[in-house]
Amino acid sequence: MTIEHMQELPINESRLLPAMGSWPEAWHVFNDKSAEAIRVALAAQRPLLVRGEPGTGKSQLARAAAHVLGRLFVSEVVHARSESQDLQWHFDAVARLGDAQALGAVAKTREEIQEHLKPVYYLSPGVLWWVFDWVSANHQYDICRHKRNRPQPPDNWAAERGAVLLIDEIDKADADLPNGLLETLGNGAFSVPYLDGPVRMPGQIPVPLVVITTNEERELPGAFVRRCVVLQIVLPKQEREFIDWLVERGACHQGIACSEEVRRKAAEQLWGDRQEALRQGQTPPGQAEYLDLLRALHTMRKTEAERLELLDRISEFVLRKMPANP
Repeated sequence: MTIEHMQELPINESRLLPAMGSWPEAWHVFNDKSAEAIRVALAAQRPLLVRGEPGTGKSQLARAAAHVLGRLFVSEVVHARSESQDLQWHFDAVARLGDAQALGAVAKTREEIQEHLKPVYYLSPGVLWWVFDWVSANHQYDICRHKRNRPQPPDNWAAERGAVLLIDEIDKADADLPNGLLETLGNGAFSVPYLDGPVRMPGQIPVPLVVITTNEERELPGAFVRRCVVLQIVLPKQEREFIDWLVERGACHQGIACSEEVRRKAAEQLWGDRQEALRQGQTPPGQAEYLDLLRALHTMRKTEAERLELLDRISEFVLRKMPANP
């Protein structure tokens, strides 16, 4: 991908992201900082680690970048049991055992059973396989008998356009996962059992843009962080700046037609509830809760007066989710 193409990220413009798989339709706005961080990660061919509290649009940034750049979007949500191998490939040993038991009950020759139970038929591509080499991943998907999800390419996409991989909430995993991911990305290849050779990125394909998010629940290995480009999403600290920022963000979501007065009053309410949550050591409400509140007001009432009146009654359901301290 050329530098000119990398600079085509739109700044301060609302972009509609169409529904994709389990991802609903959404609006996204790139600011100068997020767009610049993506360009640096592409140019340096390093993962982009996005830090910030929940609900600040970290995950959506990867999806928006894929949409604007015309790349394949692939995502994986990390959990406490995730291992680095899970990002590369998955072998369904349970399905193979079940097939073996079923075949043992019918009249099959030993050769027929061995042919049917070839390990390659139970091997599924992981997200890294899809973004490293779409062609070989697609071939493996076709021959696998117990298929996992295949990413949905955008219209008119070809493998030569490249991909964006989102690895979401990496801080939930043990240190082995980011360390293993770092090795895989550094090598540009990984080994897969039952195949003749490694999965490797073809030289003519752009290096995938890998976006990794963390909610800071667990400290990441220093060696891993040093080899990432890091984007810190920090919310404004001062009341007026924070409220103005939220009001502006609410205006960018064109599917939510609330007036500036409604958006400002909702932002003021969120600021107060946010400060109280911080004082009690609880997770504070943020942008995600603010947009949920505006969406509810937009859907439930038609006029500004009705929305302002409703705001006082329903804000606690959206902004005060933690149990009250005695």
